[in-house]
Amino acid sequence: MKILIASDIHGSAYWAERLIEAIDTERTDRVVLLGDLLYHGPRNDLPRDYAPKRVIPLLNDLAATGRLTAVRGNCEAEVDQMVLDVPCMADSSMLVDDHGRTLFFTHGHVFGAGLHNSVDNVPALPQGAALVYGHTHIKVNQESAGHPGLWLFNPGSVSIPKDGTHSYGIYESGLPVEQAFRHVVLEER
Repeated sequence: MKILIASDIHGSAYWAERLIEAIDTERTDRVVLLGDLLYHGPRNDLPRDYAPKRVIPLLNDLAATGRLTAVRGNCEAEVDQMVLDVPCMADSSMLVDDHGRTLFFTHGHVFGAGLHNSVDNVPALPQGAALVYGHTHIKVNQESAGHPGLWLFNPGSVSIPKDGTHSYGIYESGLPVEQAFRHVVLEER
């Protein structure tokens, strides 16, 4: 099972289009979006080519494939759900992959492992699980120091990175957890 994981598009049509290109190239089984899809948020500058109305059909086309899962970020509102064809108002989603590993997907403002500015609120998860979150706009791929046996993965931000590079993540089941996740940097054109 191959999953593309992305977070924090924040209404950037330019970066959403680049992400859709990456999804087509990666040929993944699933796509998981970790929130903050359409609105830039009051603490962020406007991202490149801020145009939420152009992002909506891109995400709806992806939702029509049946491969998309989305969770609520701190910038989602009821109006986002009114225009998107994928449920996006749940604080989390969980998946057990085809090899039995639990992946807990969340944005990072309700559940998180306390890195950067994510909250330290880890739900009960089995040993060897992965907490996959966004929110901080900073890439993470490591075992949790504060929660032994829990792997942490943050794909970074598609449109407003706080660590210098626009990125998404890839998860491939069947590999040891330290090899199962990787970051992919999106270069500006």
